[in-house]
Amino acid sequence: MADIDPKLASIARRLRKMILEVDPDAVETVRLGDNAATYGVGPRKMTDGYAYIMPLRAYVNLGLYQGALLNDPEGLLEGTGKGLRHVKVRATEDAANPALRALVAAGLALHRN
Repeated sequence: MADIDPKLASIARRLRKMILEVDPDAVETVRLGDNAATYGVGPRKMTDGYAYIMPLRAYVNLGLYQGALLNDPEGLLEGTGKGLRHVKVRATEDAANPALRALVAAGLALHRN
């Protein structure tokens, strides 16, 4: 986080806090090569992970590995992959959106099932 724009670092920290509130037992795996962190039931990115945080240049991606299978009534999820979807979070207050929390909780529940 030291080399990330302070605004983006603040967003990433808020998203991290939210994920850990939803899943206090989450295994956080920092992926330095991807400049990201994966959250899951174990350390393996694709097998154990259900969410990730990845700061980019103008926003922070909150990704959900099985996002294509999630109910998204607010239409926040973007992407066209077979499973992966993401939300572009551009402001700290956007990171507090209850719909994001619901998506993370749904992603965790889907992964556990």
